[in-house]
Amino acid sequence: MRFAKIMFTAAGVWGFLILTPLLFLLDYIGRTYPPPITHADFFYGFLAITFAWQIAFLIIGRDPVRFRPFMIPAMFEKFLYIGALCALYATGQIQAGQVAPAIPDAILGLGFIVAYAKTR
Repeated sequence: MRFAKIMFTAAGVWGFLILTPLLFLLDYIGRTYPPPITHADFFYGFLAITFAWQIAFLIIGRDPVRFRPFMIPAMFEKFLYIGALCALYATGQIQAGQVAPAIPDAILGLGFIVAYAKTR
């Protein structure tokens, strides 16, 4: 249970730290990885949902035994995002640098699997 507490709390804190700057980088991202983002609603919608998941990670980290069932959608959150990035890269729709965010998510997702297995 201690591992799950640390894993999910760290994931929530890490998420807030890494996502917050994105709130101010819409134009920069469009210049760095053209074309410019034309649907800011999708961009900020993605951030809103992702911030909500960071809160969920912190809640799971507070009481992993009680919230163990929520670890399953947390794993899906990580691995579906990784899968989407890989599919976009494989079809040439994004550049390699845009796949890089999947690396920490893959590590966290694997940690979530371990946390789930160790929490009874």
